[in-house]
Amino acid sequence: MNPVEFVREHAPFDLLPEEALALVQRGLEITFYPGGSKVLERSGPKSQHLYLIRKGGARLERDGQAILHLEEGEVFGYPSLLSQDAPAFDVVAEEDLLVYRWPREVFQKLMEYPAFAEFFTRGLAERLRISSRVEGLGVVNLDLALPVGELISRPPVLVPRASTVGEAARVMQTHQISSVLVEGEPLGILTDRDLRNRVLAAGKGPDTPVAEIMSAPVKTLPASTPLFEALSYMVRQGIHHLPLEQDGQIIGLITDTVLMRQQAKSPLYLLRRLERTRNPGDLTGYGKELTGVAESLLLGGLGASEIGRSVSSLNDQLVRTLLRLGEERLGAPPTPYAWIVFGSEGRMEQALLTDQDNALIYQEETPATAAYFEQLAAFVVEGLIQAGFPPCPGGYMATHWRKSLPEWEQLFRHWLETPKPQELLEAQIFFDFRAVYGELSLEPLERIVAGGADQGIFLAQLARASLQFRPPIGFFRQIREEDGGVDLKKGGIAPIVSLARVYALEARSLAKGTVERLQAAAREHKLSPEGAETLVEAFGFLMRLRLREQLASLRRGEPPGNKVPLENLSPLERRHLKEAFLQVREMQEAMSQRFHTDRLG
Repeated sequence: MNPVEFVREHAPFDLLPEEALALVQRGLEITFYPGGSKVLERSGPKSQHLYLIRKGGARLERDGQAILHLEEGEVFGYPSLLSQDAPAFDVVAEEDLLVYRWPREVFQKLMEYPAFAEFFTRGLAERLRISSRVEGLGVVNLDLALPVGELISRPPVLVPRASTVGEAARVMQTHQISSVLVEGEPLGILTDRDLRNRVLAAGKGPDTPVAEIMSAPVKTLPASTPLFEALSYMVRQGIHHLPLEQDGQIIGLITDTVLMRQQAKSPLYLLRRLERTRNPGDLTGYGKELTGVAESLLLGGLGASEIGRSVSSLNDQLVRTLLRLGEERLGAPPTPYAWIVFGSEGRMEQALLTDQDNALIYQEETPATAAYFEQLAAFVVEGLIQAGFPPCPGGYMATHWRKSLPEWEQLFRHWLETPKPQELLEAQIFFDFRAVYGELSLEPLERIVAGGADQGIFLAQLARASLQFRPPIGFFRQIREEDGGVDLKKGGIAPIVSLARVYALEARSLAKGTVERLQAAAREHKLSPEGAETLVEAFGFLMRLRLREQLASLRRGEPPGNKVPLENLSPLERRHLKEAFLQVREMQEAMSQRFHTDRLG
């Protein structure tokens, strides 16, 4: 495609009449910027050009913090052109950046066309609105409770089910959109990615029926869904286009690009990066970017549980990316398998990167399968280390923990039928296991775990193991500090996680998350509704407090930990912390009496 053809397909140049395109062509300059370089500098020289991104991406920054991401086909540089002031943001090339640009004199002549001028006036107002919302650390403090339907900019575009992909592509070109809905039951969707991956890459022609290529039924959400839930849903589903419905009708679509513009450090931005990864070396810096996502979500008002689900979904995608790369390198697996995670990642409660907790389960044991999965485990574990996941000091990684399904079944039965205190203390996190990749069904293991409700000695020993950590409350009901702070994990988070695990197993629930486990235990009358609600609230408070302190440590250049100095807390927070610890201690005493842990040998 020649430059002018590209330019005239993108706003606002598509608003210009034919006679103006000659001016566009004469004034066009082609410029390259290497990744990491600054195109414009905040408070630096005034912009002398209007820029249009041809290839690559750029970001607007203030004080080193990303404010907005720009992609192919987007323009920048015009606020400074219009105001004749210095740029309000740094414009940094995220990767090698190819741009088309026009000098100020050409821009001023093009501004004589009303539709073209209106586009930039409206755009400048939007930039100023975004700038006014930059707070604190320089990230956009977006209201994540905003109904996602408010981001819809146009009604949906549909094509008949009998259409060809060529006809659908022309509709997408005419409307300047990246997807169309396909009429019929069930409703389908065709995206630009489908055209690339399922048509062009597959060697199919423009006469291919849309029905052969589309995805159906289409995944939708109500337009009233909060923005965060829509973000999280798209990350979990790995989708880039989300139709929204109201009163049973699709009223519009949103794309990952729209959501990323609303939030610079969006989970979807990191998801897109993972999808583009071609080798483990590309993952350097993932941990830092993930920290930025967690911080952005926290500033957006999300609770720690919601942040944990979003971060864990991204970590799941990271694992799936590494396993896909591993299979490409080693060949197809010789037998079905499942990659599992456990601990905080299994419970989807990991807001920042911590030690790896993973294992591998394959269908049958043969010399060939053992050799294949040894190499696959090593590849993925090393890839996770490169991404920022430290190796587990206790060795709870697939490089050590990989067995056939029958061996795993035998191990789980051993833990349940002949429970030994020290073994359960070390193995209790395995009961948080969650499969993130692979075709092997783990229903046999789930049945064994559910059967733990019938094993009284097992539950009692697990209950005793759950009492390993106690809240740091002294004789006079005062919070005790050790080594400069209060350990929120040992004093409150870990005890609540353990309590929830025991009560959920007693209730035969296969829920993995702590909150879901407490709610399931209350439904089955293993825990009072009041007790469950108290622990849920305490858990959320402690998790959020810890995450806030960990992010503050990272900003100071210190490693994140689990301790918080009492002097860092407000009087109200200290009071809530004391109340949370007292409630946890009370619930631990109730569990001890319920399972008679003092009588165990």
